[in-house]
Amino acid sequence: MLAGIAAELRGALGILAKRDVQIPARHLSGKAGAGGAGGAVDRPAALGDDCAAIPDGDGYLLLAAEGIWPAFLEGDPRFAGYSAVMVNISDICAMGGRPIAVVDVVWGTSAGALEPVWEGMVAASRAYGVPIVGGHTSARSPYNALAVAIAGRARRLITSFAARPGDVLVAAIDLRGAMHAEHPFWNASTGADPARLRGDLEVLPALAEAGLCDAGKDISMGGVAGTLLMLLETSGAGAVLDLEAVPRPREVRGACELSLARWLLAFPSYGFLLSVRPEAAGEVLAAFARRGIASAAVGVVDGSRRLTLQAGGERQTLWDLAAEPLTGFAGEGAR
Repeated sequence: MLAGIAAELRGALGILAKRDVQIPARHLSGKAGAGGAGGAVDRPAALGDDCAAIPDGDGYLLLAAEGIWPAFLEGDPRFAGYSAVMVNISDICAMGGRPIAVVDVVWGTSAGALEPVWEGMVAASRAYGVPIVGGHTSARSPYNALAVAIAGRARRLITSFAARPGDVLVAAIDLRGAMHAEHPFWNASTGADPARLRGDLEVLPALAEAGLCDAGKDISMGGVAGTLLMLLETSGAGAVLDLEAVPRPREVRGACELSLARWLLAFPSYGFLLSVRPEAAGEVLAAFARRGIASAAVGVVDGSRRLTLQAGGERQTLWDLAAEPLTGFAGEGAR
């Protein structure tokens, strides 16, 4: 069973697509871009995190952007618009921040093609209380495309670079939702009370500011497995992931291996994977439990630079980052 799950995960588009990040990783290695007469300038922030974190006063300015998968935009334009705003907000909160505002870039083949996209973006903006303050819209394109960018601010950071051997891996996922009919998205947002959505996201900056967590990521299109790989790569670490401990909907429990693999690759609307010092793990789990969010200790970080899956008394290496980089953004511990 475990070998079948590992093979499914290794061949999944949501994980393999992360290799595309090697292109900017190669171009941006050691620099942020062109400077003045002196050439390249130093990076203002480490690269490879959910957001750029730029020191600003007594905290950090956070900047992020997300493009929407074209097939998703074509198949469900309203939810794609909603998700474009939602995932950017998740990126900000994943780094211990609070969102300020978003801007959009929308291309459509007609005004009619843009209507459901805008309906979805506005619905998410209102639900999460994050305004859309500008951007670019065109209804004269030969194709439909959507990207959204966001600004936020953090007092203390949760980053992808701080996972340490010995840390407890904590997965927190809102299971009060349903799987999208066609795409690997668990929708735990559009039917939820807006006040609850905002309160649930506040857990992340509260943990950071209390000094309970400084390492983690939001669970992205690579799902739990792909997100953990990216966290380990930037931290120069490895881990053992206990698949049986990962919070999951009731319909996935006890299901066949492909169903479990599908859940491990799903984008969960509200989902975070945190690397927590052992002495703080209990408080972190309790913070999510108070919000009714399913959370569990799902593994342990080690120094192997390999992601090892564990289930049913078996172990299987999913990925050896020392032999095969994923995104190319490796932390100092991997060099």
